[in-house]
Amino acid sequence: MSVREAYLDNAATTRAFDSVTDVMVKVLASDYGNPSSMHTKGMEAERFVKQAREEIATALKCEPRQIVFTSGGTESNNTAIGTAVRTLRHEGRHIVTTPFEHDSVSEPMKALEKEGYEVTRVPVDACGIVDLQALREALRLDTVLVSVMYVNNEIGAVQPVAEIAKLVHELAPKAMFHVDAIQAFGKYAIRPKKEGIDLLSASGHKIHGPKGVGFLYVADPVRFKPLILGGGQQNGMRSGTENVPGIAGLAEAVRVMNAEGEACTERMRKIRDRFAQGVRLIEGAQVNGPLARVLALRDDGADEDTLRQAEAQAAPHIVSVSFEGVRAEVLLHALEERGVYCSSGSACSTNHTARTHSRTLLAVGLRKDLLESTLRFSFGAFSAEEDAEYAAEQLAELVPFLRKFRRN
Repeated sequence: MSVREAYLDNAATTRAFDSVTDVMVKVLASDYGNPSSMHTKGMEAERFVKQAREEIATALKCEPRQIVFTSGGTESNNTAIGTAVRTLRHEGRHIVTTPFEHDSVSEPMKALEKEGYEVTRVPVDACGIVDLQALREALRLDTVLVSVMYVNNEIGAVQPVAEIAKLVHELAPKAMFHVDAIQAFGKYAIRPKKEGIDLLSASGHKIHGPKGVGFLYVADPVRFKPLILGGGQQNGMRSGTENVPGIAGLAEAVRVMNAEGEACTERMRKIRDRFAQGVRLIEGAQVNGPLARVLALRDDGADEDTLRQAEAQAAPHIVSVSFEGVRAEVLLHALEERGVYCSSGSACSTNHTARTHSRTLLAVGLRKDLLESTLRFSFGAFSAEEDAEYAAEQLAELVPFLRKFRRN
């Protein structure tokens, strides 16, 4: 029996736009020169890199020279942290972050602690929003780096980035402010200069571009301390032959997402809401994070301003749901058999040999019995309302059935 396919794991990776595939094939097959070569083939390849840098700069309203291409989000985050502490090594050894950053931020932080850095992890509230008063108290004159993700990858909490930046620059004037925008870029009109961001990370495969490519925005390239040395590519900021097919594909994805703009974001938000409403009808199902607050306020008939403020804290494409009495992995595979694809957490941490509870769910104080009963559903440009309806219907059938087999 054939089943419908509903891919709801777009926070892990996305299907590439057809135009992305087309441009990558063109570069691989025809414009395959090394961009550092002086002949025509090399100059054609270099043109793709230059145009890509300009496309991203246009999206961010910044200068092309402020964009450094990387192998993806992990390298961008690692590079941002590494360059900040190297640049400011004589200014202090204090870092501020949150307890639920992506592993590509949290692991470098642990490594820096072993090197003698002091890392303060500012708490978040039950919706995953940074406690600004705690942040104010944590910032010091010897703080050299503050790293906060724009959108949490598990529960979709959107941080008040501009407010955080203002506090950082006022109370820790020597510090660099790094934002992991991997789940935000392409969904929001991000303006690093206006928002006070010094370093910003993004990844291609989260916005319907290719895997293995991303970029790092650097507010002040002069102060940038590269981690990868060698041939001096990208003005010495990141040596190594550029991944021209990936960079061209990334640029095309940025172009399409930028053209879609608010329309795509609003479409994802409607799909998200439709799915959440369907899931809430299931006994023992609990929506987590800032979306839970939005839904509760709607139920209570809150005024438009209150709803607007709450909605601003909830990403348009992520829904975290806990299903009481059902193990997440069991439900995940049962859904897979019916063509529904989702995640039990961050795709970069679910394959660890020694599984631990999600730091995000722990940080927001989720009930202990729900820590292993939570799934993430996430939407993208190819998602449809029918996908959300189908997934909710399958959950309504599977959750009560699987509860019958739970261990007491």
